[in-house]
Amino acid sequence: MTANSQFISVKALQALMRRGLPPSFSQRRYQRSWSQTLLDGDVAKRGFDIGFSLFILIVFSPLYLVLALLIAVSSPGPIFYTQERVGKNFKKFGCIKFRTMVQNADEVLESLMANSPQMRAEFEDNFKLRDDPRITWIGKFLRLTSLDEFPQFWNVLVGDMSVVGPRPLVPEELCKYGNRIEKILTIRPGITGLWQVSGRNDIPYPQRVQIDVYYVNYRHWLLDLWIIFKTIGIVLFPKNNGAY
Repeated sequence: MTANSQFISVKALQALMRRGLPPSFSQRRYQRSWSQTLLDGDVAKRGFDIGFSLFILIVFSPLYLVLALLIAVSSPGPIFYTQERVGKNFKKFGCIKFRTMVQNADEVLESLMANSPQMRAEFEDNFKLRDDPRITWIGKFLRLTSLDEFPQFWNVLVGDMSVVGPRPLVPEELCKYGNRIEKILTIRPGITGLWQVSGRNDIPYPQRVQIDVYYVNYRHWLLDLWIIFKTIGIVLFPKNNGAY
């Protein structure tokens, strides 16, 4: 989805789920069996998270090393960047990413916002800048392909995050969710989710909230698999995926 695409509504999401998943999956008419309840349960989801994250961390370790080397030569500073996020039951944790910005990014941001009211308004609205001068050359590639988020599989392994879930929020974002934040934070945030495969930053913030609420209300193991396969496609073919 690009900036000129039609944005997703809750009804459109429901229709999308029914078209994109097997005919047997319908949230209103779906009758859960005992085995299906186990598949959708927290224990099963946590088991999948541990197994999947271990697989990614081990199999793709050579790629991690290559990316770490490219980050090191792109600009001075650490390989990883840790940012405070809010997880399940309002527990705060350090969300790990490959560093995509210059080392003094916070100071540069303060200077940019002080000199540009337009940039300040954009950042306060989305907590991101579309044309961010702080991003390094390798950082642009990492963000476009979402490879900057690969270290978060460690967050999944230790239990702070899930492979699929709502967006991991910074504390300043909680107020934008209103009373719906109580619902969102009943489950772990995800490395990927409906927001990531539906247009990401091209989606207006109120509809990002709708997407997260939809996932929490209608999460299902088939939906998680659908999101994972969509995410793989975005990583392999990242053009116009709304990432920046």
